[in-house]
Amino acid sequence: MSRAFPAGLTRVDPDLGTFRVAPVDPDADIDLLHGWLTHPKAAYWLMTDFSKEDVARYLRSVHDSEHENAYVGTWEGGPCFLAELYSPAHGEVAPHHDTLPGDVGMHFLVAPTDTPVRGFTLSVITTVMELAFADPATERVVVEPDTGNKAVHRLNEAVGFRIESTVYLAESRKDAYLSTCTREDFLTATRGVAR
Repeated sequence: MSRAFPAGLTRVDPDLGTFRVAPVDPDADIDLLHGWLTHPKAAYWLMTDFSKEDVARYLRSVHDSEHENAYVGTWEGGPCFLAELYSPAHGEVAPHHDTLPGDVGMHFLVAPTDTPVRGFTLSVITTVMELAFADPATERVVVEPDTGNKAVHRLNEAVGFRIESTVYLAESRKDAYLSTCTREDFLTATRGVAR
């Protein structure tokens, strides 16, 4: 059964301003996203050696899928992150995770920058989590970050994720912390953050 994904989101951060999220256009966004996904900072996405055609093929497969969707996020009008939502029952984590009807998987990537902004990545993951929970049917978000990705573990914890188990994902060639965050955990962790 296919899943309906949110059409987009606008969120105002009290300190950083306006974030917007809209579905990826595989044709219009290819140059932008090829640059992000092949940058050394995107190593955990395993696409640093992808050609533009490889990235285009990947984006089209996500766009055409009934079980996942990709989004470009902007901050104050400028594109700055990529997000993906997917159905865990149809993904790589399926054999390792007892998927519930209200589960949605999530990935995100912040664009490389020479001028980092304090609190920016936390605001991005908060925005992506709000996107996931914008669907009233979503009760829990599932992630599977590489065990070595310490920066993401800190961010996940900050928005309410709890590590359930360590699993090996052969397709991604990684040991991962299978982690979940309920709607209640997210709201508790981010209480006081502007909605």
